[in-house]
Amino acid sequence: MTMTIADQTRQKARETLDRLWAPGCAFLGTPTAILGGAMSWVSERNLVSAISNAGGFGVIACGAMMPDRLAEEIAATQALTDKPFGVNLITMHPELDRLVDVCLEHKVGHIVLAGGVPSGATIKQVRDGGARAIGFAPALALGKRLVKQGIEALVIEGSEAGGHVGPVSLNVLAQEILPHIHDVPVFVAGGLARGDAVLGYLEQGAAGAQLGTVFAASTESIAHEAFKKAFVRAAARDAVTSNQIDERFPVIPVRGLNNAGTRRFMAHQAATLARFTSGELSKEDAQLEIEHFWAGALRRAVIEGDVEEGSVMAGQSVGMVKSVRPVAEILHDLVEQAVDALVAREARTGHLHTSEIAIG
Repeated sequence: MTMTIADQTRQKARETLDRLWAPGCAFLGTPTAILGGAMSWVSERNLVSAISNAGGFGVIACGAMMPDRLAEEIAATQALTDKPFGVNLITMHPELDRLVDVCLEHKVGHIVLAGGVPSGATIKQVRDGGARAIGFAPALALGKRLVKQGIEALVIEGSEAGGHVGPVSLNVLAQEILPHIHDVPVFVAGGLARGDAVLGYLEQGAAGAQLGTVFAASTESIAHEAFKKAFVRAAARDAVTSNQIDERFPVIPVRGLNNAGTRRFMAHQAATLARFTSGELSKEDAQLEIEHFWAGALRRAVIEGDVEEGSVMAGQSVGMVKSVRPVAEILHDLVEQAVDALVAREARTGHLHTSEIAIG
C-alpha cells in the first residue's frame, strides 16, 4: 500500500520523537519515556500496572508503607503486569534499607529515591543489588553530586507539580540543568499534561517526562470519584501551595486544590501561634500541632472522597484534566500531540523555506 505524503511526514515525525526519547526508553525498558509520578494512596497496583501495560513506566508510591506491606504491593503489581515498573522510596523512612532489600528481593528493576537526598551508601545498595537508582535534583549542584555518587538517572521536578514541591519552576530548572548534565538520563516533571510540552523539553535534552496529575484522574486510578470530579472541575489557579504564617514554624509547601481544609489550616496555624505566644505550648509542641493538622488528610480525600476537608494534592496541570479517561488513551494522546507538533513544525519550516526560495 502506497503511503501518502501526509503519512510519510507523520511517520518521519514519529521516528524523530522516538530518537529524542530513546535514552529514556532504553533506561526504563519501555516504548515511551513517560513515568507515572508516585502519588501516595493513588500510585498502587492498579494504576501502576495500567501505566506499564500501556507502554509507560508505572511507579509504586511506597510512602509510609512498612516492608511487609510493600512486598505485598510489589507482588500484586507483578501479578497484573509483566512490564517494567519502579518503586518510589522516601529516603527519610526509618526502614529504608529494608525497603530497598524488599525491592531487590522482588526483582524490581528501578528504585526512585525521593523525599530527601539519598546517601551514597543507599545508592550503592540499590546498584549492588542489580536495580537502577533514580534521584531527584532540585538544583544543578545537587544533580552533579548525585551523579558522582552513582545515581543513574535524575528527575527534575518544578514547583508546578502536585504534592510536596520546591520553589523553582520546571521552565527554570530545565534551563539550569539540561544543558549541563549529559552523563545520565534526565526526566522532567511538574505541570505537564500534553505531549507537545514534553516534546519541547526532549528537544532541550530531556530523556523523558514524569506525569502525575493526569494519571490520578484516570479510569484505572482507585481515587474516589469525588476526587476525580474535583480534578475535572478545577482550573490551574485552583492548585495552590500551602502557606506558613510565621517563619519560626516552617510549613513544607504542598500543592493541592484550594478548599475548606486549606483555609482552616491557616486559621489552625494562627490559633497554634497564639497558644505558643501565651505560653500554653512549647515551640516543639506547637510545631507538632501544625504538622499534624494534615495527618490522614490525603487518604480522606483520595479514598473517602472528602474533597472539602481532605488534602486534594494536584499539580497546576489539573486545569487540563477535562474528563476521566483510560490510561492507555492518555498515553496515546501524549504521543499523538508530540507527533502533531513535529508535523506542524515541518509544515511551517517547509513553507518558510519555499517562501525564501521564491523571494530569492
